[in-house]
Amino acid sequence: MKHYAPRAVRYQVLTLIPTKHIAVVTTSRADYGHLYWPLRLIEETPSLKLSLIVMASHLSDEFGLTVQQIEDDGFDIAHRIPCLVDEDSDVAMARTIGLGIDGLSTVLGEMRPDILLLIADRYEMLAPASVALALRIPIAHIEGGDISEGAVDDAVRNALTKMSHLHLTPTEDAQRRVLAMGEEPWRVTWSGAPSLDHLRRSEIPDTASLEQALGMPVSDDLCVIAYHPVTLHNDTTQEADALFDVMHRLDRSQVWCFPNADVGYSELVSRSLALCEQRQNARVYTNLDHLTYWSLLQHASLMVGNSSSGIMETPSIPLPCVDMGDRQRGRTRASNILHADAEIQSIRSAVEQASSATFRATLEKMTNPYGDGHASERIIEVLIEAPDRQTLLRKQAQTLGPGGFLL
Repeated sequence: MKHYAPRAVRYQVLTLIPTKHIAVVTTSRADYGHLYWPLRLIEETPSLKLSLIVMASHLSDEFGLTVQQIEDDGFDIAHRIPCLVDEDSDVAMARTIGLGIDGLSTVLGEMRPDILLLIADRYEMLAPASVALALRIPIAHIEGGDISEGAVDDAVRNALTKMSHLHLTPTEDAQRRVLAMGEEPWRVTWSGAPSLDHLRRSEIPDTASLEQALGMPVSDDLCVIAYHPVTLHNDTTQEADALFDVMHRLDRSQVWCFPNADVGYSELVSRSLALCEQRQNARVYTNLDHLTYWSLLQHASLMVGNSSSGIMETPSIPLPCVDMGDRQRGRTRASNILHADAEIQSIRSAVEQASSATFRATLEKMTNPYGDGHASERIIEVLIEAPDRQTLLRKQAQTLGPGGFLL
């Protein structure tokens, strides 16, 4: 494992390096939780200058107006770009991308940062990437090379990879996939997922603080449900029928997290609200800040759904997790993740297995393939050491061997 010199010592050297202007885009509560520590370290690094651009569901009342959390955390917001179309449809998703491009064209056209830092696979991220491509702004992309075969996120992630010039991958498998896509090796760095840095760097709320934030007691049988539309299906909520059937019958305290702003989200919200109205020990939360969410995972006994958080973050606790349906098919998985088909009996069986003492005992010495809590340092080092704009922009094709495979 790579060791890092104390920050004060490292920064004495960094002050000799010319300042790089780094623009960072965040569009939702989910990616902000991942970006928090990279943002903090960019701010603290004398050789880097941060400009934070806030867009999309951050600025939506329906999704909790999470821009307020960014302000409460003390970050200066360079620009706000409202672009989330207030409709639950695939057309609204497409229009959101268009409005994002329109707003970002002016902002990035005036800003002209040295590097634009983007993360993950949300469809809104196609907007800043497209604008940066036209304006010849190099892109650094976090969490490329992963897989989620049941969502448009998979195509977005791969598109962002090929549009980007520096790659910070969440797993070693992801690193190999990015290299297999023809990216030059010097551009590709395994960083790990920066959301895991919270467990090493942040102060996670204790039980009393969590109960105050939730407004409900935290029981030993707490189940967290994080479920999103399956955006490659014609009916993006069809798989949810089996989930709601099982959850209606599951005798546990339940915390339901708000779905992403993908087509079908409003039906999922309505159904989860209806379920929770029938039970005293179940609630829906529009927005849980990233530290409250981490505390929730630490106090829970089970997670169910189809969120990337289940795949990437629960292994670090470790928390038994049932990942259901098609949305996350193909992702690298730790041993705490049990897959279930979108069928009632399959989900029930996985929940029973995940709840058993025997299964929990197998997780005692597991490791998380998504990282070690040092992702932010690796990301900052890549940004500091990045070459000039023209070197970044000028990609070179990799040599093909016999049969057309990369050498």
